[in-house]
Amino acid sequence: MPIVGVKDTRKQQLIDATMASIAELGLQNTTIISISRRAGMSSGIISHYFGGKQGLIEAALRYLLDQLGRELRERMARTDGSPEQRLQCIVEANFSEFQRSDLAAKTWLSFWARSMHEPGLQRLQQINNARLYSNLRYSFAQRLPKQAATEAARQMAAMIDGFWLRSALSTDPQEGFAAAEKLCKRFALNALNTSTNSPAQV
Repeated sequence: MPIVGVKDTRKQQLIDATMASIAELGLQNTTIISISRRAGMSSGIISHYFGGKQGLIEAALRYLLDQLGRELRERMARTDGSPEQRLQCIVEANFSEFQRSDLAAKTWLSFWARSMHEPGLQRLQQINNARLYSNLRYSFAQRLPKQAATEAARQMAAMIDGFWLRSALSTDPQEGFAAAEKLCKRFALNALNTSTNSPAQV
């Protein structure tokens, strides 16, 4: 295997180990030692690849964001590009099997809690928020007037984040995620149809 391939593999193993540690211990109690033990590597390699724990934590969040973006692009590539299809894809990507998994959910919850105190995590979270809003607004703007598209995008972004959080914290997360996905899709289609006064069904 090429050296670059070995490096990428090790970095991914460390990111996976970081998420596993956060899911089990929480972000506050995750340490270089807890990560390196799960990865089966020396603690020094974390500093070598990421500059320390904080760099690795941020890399783990970027990985979650990259997964979200990849899932969205893959879904978009299979659609006709219509506003309806684009909005369906955005919802599905945010409530995908990976994003609703116990590992990803616990990691996201820890990141959200710490982003208020960590500038690096806060910056990444703001990038994620801006990306979601931008994608939503672009889709709504294909059908709605400018102000209506802006309002619909803001409402739907809040719905996606709010429903995701409520579902992740519920006693039956998977049932909550499934219901949340359906409600977000219904809102998107109904918002698009306000110009024709034709309520959509899901």
